[in-house]
Amino acid sequence: MKTVIMAGGKGTRIASVTNGVPKPMIKIDGMPVLEREIYCLRDQGFTDIIITVGYKKEHIINYFGNGSKISPATGKTFGVSIAYFIEKTPLGNAGALFQLKEELKEDFLLLNADAVFEINFNRMVKYHREKGGLVTLFTHPNSHPYDSGLIISSDDGTVKKWLAKEDERPQYYKNRVNAGLHVISPKILDMDVNTEKVDLDRQILKPLAGTGKMFCYDSPEYVKDMGTPERYYSVIKDFKMGRVASKNLRNKQKAIFLDRDGVINKYVGFLRSIDNFELIPDVARAIKKINESGYLTIVVTNQPVVARGEVSFDELEEIHNKMETLLGLEGAYLDGIYYCPHHPVGGFEGEIKELKVDCDCRKPKSGMLLKAAEDFNIDLSQSWMVGDSENDIKAGNNARCRTALLVGEGTDSKRGADFGQDAIAESLDDFVNNELK
Repeated sequence: MKTVIMAGGKGTRIASVTNGVPKPMIKIDGMPVLEREIYCLRDQGFTDIIITVGYKKEHIINYFGNGSKISPATGKTFGVSIAYFIEKTPLGNAGALFQLKEELKEDFLLLNADAVFEINFNRMVKYHREKGGLVTLFTHPNSHPYDSGLIISSDDGTVKKWLAKEDERPQYYKNRVNAGLHVISPKILDMDVNTEKVDLDRQILKPLAGTGKMFCYDSPEYVKDMGTPERYYSVIKDFKMGRVASKNLRNKQKAIFLDRDGVINKYVGFLRSIDNFELIPDVARAIKKINESGYLTIVVTNQPVVARGEVSFDELEEIHNKMETLLGLEGAYLDGIYYCPHHPVGGFEGEIKELKVDCDCRKPKSGMLLKAAEDFNIDLSQSWMVGDSENDIKAGNNARCRTALLVGEGTDSKRGADFGQDAIAESLDDFVNNELK
């Protein structure tokens, strides 16, 4: 499979740290960002690369050559085959694709050259082929969804809406952002585009939303653009801490599993109305610390109100959208949300009969944790289940996680309760400060 890397931009927002080189050649720990991208691709078998260049192109071409040169950073050959497309005049971030149409006869990867990433691309390509769409977007949550474009999708990953930053967005939304990494069918190059400059997002991808031909590939793996000096220095910190390489899903992950009611939001009994959803003070700060620690943050929650007919699936989704929106406004995010809609006891007016079952996902059973472990390659023995009830602790113990019981004000447990947990804390913030030092 060919890979096209777009490396023609000027990087005006980060000019203060580029030292006169194009943005893809900014160094992270002595090695240009673009070189790190190439090694990530090469090590997974993606060695046929086309780089589109424009601004200060000679820096890139002279450094990499055709891919057989010796790297100044490693002293070894780059180990790939590189061809270049030179934009003599600016073509936008997709115009070059139409110029390369004859070379792109099969599905290809399309990547930005100004991002640091560590991605299992073979996993993404497998997903793309299973879905059979024209485009697969790499999507993930981030710490600033309020100033990012948003992707709205169905449960099966089909993209329903593409909301650019300038578009009006709903009051509450899922924190799902396009990371600028794509698997694309050459069929999209048959589109009738009448402008020399082509905007990939607005002219090519956004019109595919709602057609059933574009899908999200959700992943917690590491992707960060370096559009600003602040983000650049954040990437440097993450690299030095080992967070970049460790997030590749080829590697075993560790997670903090969180119950919802009484752990993230104030406990009000069965939460049936979105108006009653309110974050616990300092919980966003705690989750942000988990995000920064290298652990995945995954919610696992029993929601019997669905089976009882008191909350619809759409209403529950909106409650969770509110949770993600409020957390995002404070720079925190969730890597996944798993919920059990079942309830084994019948006799409720308006109940949904097909959901009144004894399932494997309802805590204290460990089905939700096991499913997340399968989805994200999680080592459960290195993970935690944090909750405020006996069922939470039993679910964690059944999954062979470490467990922590929250016993502070507003939780469902009392001080002194012993359900076989490994730790006790007053709140999620207290747990993070004590256990994730």
